[in-house]
Amino acid sequence: MAKRYLLIKLRHHGDVLLMTPMVQALKQREPDCEVDVLIYQETRDMVAAHPHIHTIHCIDRQWKKQGTRAQIGHEWALLQAVRQRQYDAVVCLADQWRGALLTRASGAKVRIGVDFKYRKGVMWRSCFTDLVAALPMSRHTVEQNLLALEPLGIALDKNIPTTMAYLPEDKEHVAKMLREQGWQGEGYVVMHPGSRWFFKCWDDDKTTTIAQRLLDAGLTVVLSAAPDKRELQMLESIQKSLQKTDTGRLCVLAGCMNLRELGALIDGADLVVGVDSVPMHMAAAFNTPAVALFGPTWLSRWHPWSETATVVYAGDYGDLPHPDSVDVNTKTRFLSAIPVEVVWRAIQTQLPQ
Repeated sequence: MAKRYLLIKLRHHGDVLLMTPMVQALKQREPDCEVDVLIYQETRDMVAAHPHIHTIHCIDRQWKKQGTRAQIGHEWALLQAVRQRQYDAVVCLADQWRGALLTRASGAKVRIGVDFKYRKGVMWRSCFTDLVAALPMSRHTVEQNLLALEPLGIALDKNIPTTMAYLPEDKEHVAKMLREQGWQGEGYVVMHPGSRWFFKCWDDDKTTTIAQRLLDAGLTVVLSAAPDKRELQMLESIQKSLQKTDTGRLCVLAGCMNLRELGALIDGADLVVGVDSVPMHMAAAFNTPAVALFGPTWLSRWHPWSETATVVYAGDYGDLPHPDSVDVNTKTRFLSAIPVEVVWRAIQTQLPQ
């Protein structure tokens, strides 16, 4: 009987995508195994079309708004679904107690967790049969994830890429939206300047300057944004500041794509230009060249897991606060120190000749 594995990651969209090398590692060793994941509902599209993921269990953050009885019912149904799969091993990458307790209750003989420094109690240890070391922030998240497979006899391999997939209808819908704006099948550059946290964003006027140069060079530029009010306002401001050109073409896909469609857009691009956010990790997963602007986050931990990305780090051009001290709700844009010319040179080296 084929073995069954469950991977638990209760974090953001990019975190879920950075878990996919584990799926590849398990399937490389055991092609017939079944790999399931347990993630938050809002991150489901990151792996919904993944060809090597068998079952997706989801936790919906909206359960708690439905009342105590309803939430208990949802949690019980989830536990039963997990137990019914009769996993050979559960690997919990989450630091939340919910993930640890689900791991313990899964019934799996092998239960692997991470030895987080803030989870040193007997109760945490009792949820797992094996604990792997919590790597320092100088090591990438993908390395931390792959390390969790070592108790299963799978050595950490830095050459395993992240992967993402989408459906044919996702690609068709994106192409339809682009054609409606005049696109004729030519190559294009995706610019995604937004992030859920604005301290990761570059200045609007600098983004506008780069977009204008691309348009003036006769290129097609696709501006994209998440369906977030602040991101949409940012994109509108950039769009209004751009001057019309007889050579380049501007397309705008703002708040109108799901994550799979955004993946299809990025997969078809010649280049992606953006900041420390999920589109950069998507570009890495599709091996699409990218220019990624980073500020006061742990660059060594979160840089694109790809050889096709050029990273521009704001810390090379000005002082930055320590990553652990940043107020994520601040309106300060710490990427402001990055000069336009530096980004432009990086783009020129990445564009097809």
